[in-house]
Amino acid sequence: MANRLKYLVIHCTATPEGREVSSAEIKKWHTSPAPAGRGWKQVGYTDLFHLNGGVERLVENNEDANVDPWEVTNGATGINGVSRHIVYVGGLTKDGKQAKDTRRLDQLNAMKRYVLDFVHRFPEAKVAGHNQFAAKACPSFDVPAWCRKIGVPEVNIYIKQ
Repeated sequence: MANRLKYLVIHCTATPEGREVSSAEIKKWHTSPAPAGRGWKQVGYTDLFHLNGGVERLVENNEDANVDPWEVTNGATGINGVSRHIVYVGGLTKDGKQAKDTRRLDQLNAMKRYVLDFVHRFPEAKVAGHNQFAAKACPSFDVPAWCRKIGVPEVNIYIKQ
């Protein structure tokens, strides 16, 4: 049975600035058995934003306002059944030691188009950062502030209660 889509959650790959990441790498990180991976049934994100701004679909979905069981990704514990998770390549300083908003102009433009289209198509959904649901730095930037900057309606911005 499908659940109503409530959230678009933004993540980073938590990789050093400028280092590209392939969908195969992410799939390995998430679906390989431990210790090489997490042992999940499928990758944790629906879409991947590459350094050049290209958007790659990692988990198919039917683009409706429901999260069907086959669309569930493991992005944030407790909300996966009502969320779509997206990820940009980057999120750490070049040395890989500190969180940093490393989004390039092409990534920013692609994410802006994606997020604005998403809230237009799903007006009841809210946009959030992974760090609003877990004690993590991911996605290494303030999602509510960025949403306001790009013109996301306030009603579509998740604010942690």
